[in-house]
Amino acid sequence: MSKQVSFTLNGKSAIAEDGETIWQVAKRKGVDIPHLCYLDKPGYRSDGNCRACMVDIEGERNLAASCIRKPSEGMKVNTATERAEKSRKMVFEMLAADMPARDSGPDDKSVFWAWAESFGIDGSDRLPNKFADDLREVHDISNPAIAVNMDACIACGLCVRACREVQVNDVIGMAQRGSHSVPVFDIHDPMGLSTCVTCGECVQACPTGALYEKTLMDEAGKTRQIKEFDKSVNSVCPFCGVGCQTTINVKDNKIVQVDGRDGPANENRLCVKGRFGYDYAMSNERLTKPLIRRDDAPKRGDIDMRFMKIEDVFREATWEEAMAKSAEGLMAIEKEYGGDALSGFGSAKGSNEEAYLFQKLVRQGFGTNNVDHCTRLCHASSVAALLEGVGSGAVSAPFTDAMVSDCVIIIGARPATNHPVAATYFKQAAKKGTKIVVMDPRQQDMMKFAEHALQFKPGTDVAMLNALLHVIVDEELYDEQYIQANVTGFAALKEKVKDFAPEDMAEVCGIPAETLREVARLYATSERSIIFWGMGISQHTHGTDNSRCLIAMALITGQIGREGTGLHPLRGQNNVQGASDAGLIPMFLPDYRSVENADIRSQFENVWGATIDPKRGLTVVEIMDAIHEDKIHGMYIMGENPAMSDPDQLHARAALAKLKHLVVQDIFLTETAWHADVVLPASVHSEKLGTFTNTNRQIQIGRPALDPPGEARQDLDIIIDLANRMGLGWTYDGVSDVYNEMMLVMPSLSNIPWSRLIKEDAVTYPAKSENEPGSAVIFEDGFPTADGSGKLVPADLRAPDEVPDEEFPMVLTTGRLLEHWHTGAMTRRSDVLDHIEPEGIAAMNPYEIARQGLVVGEMVSVETRRGAISAVLRADREVADGMIFIPFCFNESPANVLTNPQLDPFGKIPEFKFCAAKIGRYEEVQAAE
Repeated sequence: MSKQVSFTLNGKSAIAEDGETIWQVAKRKGVDIPHLCYLDKPGYRSDGNCRACMVDIEGERNLAASCIRKPSEGMKVNTATERAEKSRKMVFEMLAADMPARDSGPDDKSVFWAWAESFGIDGSDRLPNKFADDLREVHDISNPAIAVNMDACIACGLCVRACREVQVNDVIGMAQRGSHSVPVFDIHDPMGLSTCVTCGECVQACPTGALYEKTLMDEAGKTRQIKEFDKSVNSVCPFCGVGCQTTINVKDNKIVQVDGRDGPANENRLCVKGRFGYDYAMSNERLTKPLIRRDDAPKRGDIDMRFMKIEDVFREATWEEAMAKSAEGLMAIEKEYGGDALSGFGSAKGSNEEAYLFQKLVRQGFGTNNVDHCTRLCHASSVAALLEGVGSGAVSAPFTDAMVSDCVIIIGARPATNHPVAATYFKQAAKKGTKIVVMDPRQQDMMKFAEHALQFKPGTDVAMLNALLHVIVDEELYDEQYIQANVTGFAALKEKVKDFAPEDMAEVCGIPAETLREVARLYATSERSIIFWGMGISQHTHGTDNSRCLIAMALITGQIGREGTGLHPLRGQNNVQGASDAGLIPMFLPDYRSVENADIRSQFENVWGATIDPKRGLTVVEIMDAIHEDKIHGMYIMGENPAMSDPDQLHARAALAKLKHLVVQDIFLTETAWHADVVLPASVHSEKLGTFTNTNRQIQIGRPALDPPGEARQDLDIIIDLANRMGLGWTYDGVSDVYNEMMLVMPSLSNIPWSRLIKEDAVTYPAKSENEPGSAVIFEDGFPTADGSGKLVPADLRAPDEVPDEEFPMVLTTGRLLEHWHTGAMTRRSDVLDHIEPEGIAAMNPYEIARQGLVVGEMVSVETRRGAISAVLRADREVADGMIFIPFCFNESPANVLTNPQLDPFGKIPEFKFCAAKIGRYEEVQAAE
């Protein structure tokens, strides 16, 4: 039981909880005490260096800093004595004397000047500026998003704690001594040339504006120009699956600033995309009017849309004409060929309500289950294995549970790049003593924090994981009681892994046998162990087998169903979890219920008033193949970009061009939209109301902050309009009405009514009642399977579909960059993000570059059996020898021209992470052709 302390605060009785400071108790009691070096937000410790929070304690000669002093029994504290107030006022006057005048400093609305104003201080004429004769460089605008004005710095150290202790990036430190101490980046580098990842945590923490957003300042980056906001809207981030809560600040219908909020997944933190990547919403490339393909603009799969004019391909149309043409074209195909000749790709970037209505339209209106979205290209194999093994495709515990875990395995994931805010919790966990194990064919930032860093050979996941399972079984490190009560299939697994001794697998996977044994023992014997994985596990032809091995590790050790344990595939896009939950999958209705089950279909048919096709539909890649086979003739795509995201891109683009009727609903004229017959201008995330479900199963509210540009419409309204033109007679009264219908057919939403979401902003599913928090940890009492048990499925070695040979001697792998998201449709239209990473690259190890006789910075040609692209060669020590890494966000260097479309047989996911390739100088390759 926590110890409470009774003391007196300003003459009144007060109780301090265990560990509370005087400042924290005062805040709780409504007593304001100035503070500068202390930030009252999660993750920030008090420091007590600025002396702005001094209070009087009876019987003590000196004043005490209330942010670090804890009350003791019977203590008498007074915050308003004359000497305490004079001391605090003197601190502010001395600091003001060393800063620029309020109206010429970087932020006249800063925390510092707000407190100074309360003391009647607007500068100081009687005290000298200690930096008057200092010739140091104080102004730095080398970072594309952040202006540095060190003449406004008070050396409070908040930026250092923000960088080192909250985000754990270790870029900012203090240099020089005494009163001339100053924050510096790396070894006193300009911010823009340092290792800073531009997360902006230091900006949000800085109390003076010494570090500040350029978007609010004059062109020189010296003085705040935007003084007030027209409105501030609480919402969520539109990028990755972490689901950071944000506050969007708007001026003149433009977003001018985004700050982090204290949400359950981010506790005020953001990354470079969430804080500075918002300006895509105001891009002049936004679609503002419906477009219809010109009669004299035939489709071609090999067009290079970068050099085409919109007016040469499309003409503007009214909404009436565009919607009529959209519906008529789809209905004509259904009438001539049947519903299975139609298909739909929904979006993981849209809301839950949009995903639900989209899949309902395809199933009810088109009469087919040919509906899918980008989960097929991300975690489909993970979900297939999870449903098979534990009966649920959702994560079993949130990523924040890393903070209470003893052992964390991160495999096939690069959280510092793809889930940067989640990575802050992993790094903080490592600093407090949690043992981190990172497994990746490429080196990565998280390996600096790892107890064990396993850089295994690409494509050998099963060999390595089965070796770990072998050790756990052979050394009897498994939890026999847990297996007997909760797990089936142990005997078969035991038999399978006996042939995978670490000594035999070491040469296969490239990891020493003793290291494999140490990792297996660490995971199995820790009180709490948890596994996180990403698309390095799932995007293989053996992706489902990879996931089966991870599931087996958790099940046989009982490392699941408790806080700090479990299985967590880190979701990619902001709503890929929610879109999957809502049924945007060809084989499942909402809540992962099989379309092939007659009883389940009847439940939905009763609510929808329509018959549902009993056959499972085709997946993303299968749909492209079916188009080439003349089985599918029409498609409706909302917010997806398969012309960039699909493997064997030339094949995919040829399929899109072959369609008799393609309707694309999007915010930009994407590479996919160039192939459309009708283009419908839609709304961005910051223009819509809806719910979004993050990787932690937290359902959150996104709110509109902007008005859509021109004639662009809400995505939900467009879906409903199209459905009604196809005769469905939908009569929804707004977003909440759609959500209410979802609650009728989705048990996962039980006890989470719309009113609760509006009130609480975030609720984790499942929730046992409306008055209790949702269950962050699931599977505490078994699994949602037919017999309540988890199922072990042994995995055997399966080589990648395509291995290096004499003609193609290298391994190509693809992925994302910190600054760019998915196909780049949004992030490449963000000035800050595109400034940091402006061009397509191919990355190789410096030693490999030298062996190949290539030069860093030159144009190279990368070729596979499917095609060739050009890119700028970059040296990257994280890339293994014999490997090429290419991000797939650059349309000038489209990585998916190269990738292998071969599918995992269970998850139907393509093998993005491995194919055979070769590289050469671009000029030499061109000359040879």
